[in-house]
Amino acid sequence: MRNSVILRAMPTRKGPANSADLRSFARSSETLAPIFAALGDPTRLKHVAILCAGGAFSIVQLTANTEISRQGVTKHLQVLADAGVVRNVKLGRERLWQLEPKQIEEAKRTLEIIGSEWELALGKLKTFAESK
Repeated sequence: MRNSVILRAMPTRKGPANSADLRSFARSSETLAPIFAALGDPTRLKHVAILCAGGAFSIVQLTANTEISRQGVTKHLQVLADAGVVRNVKLGRERLWQLEPKQIEEAKRTLEIIGSEWELALGKLKTFAESK
């Protein structure tokens, strides 16, 4: 009950500057959810970081100096591929895995939108709390 009073007392921001971004985010949330789910695993996040560092890597290269089997890494990469975060390219007998930058950029842009909205909400809350 008390929270609803606070939310109603806070003024809403007007203007189209961020509302278009929020509508775009709402429309793309079904596309973004698998990306964030795939990135939520520490092993997969580590592989994304490796792929971000440069180029395409084979399973042999990605399993070097790890305790994860090739099969295990392949399963993690497949989850990332299903989310559109990475893709593989066949080169001879090997498959090279590389980052799909478009999806990473979309996730980054979404986090920036959420972050700016969060900052705005915290600023409103601070203003409201200081006025009491």
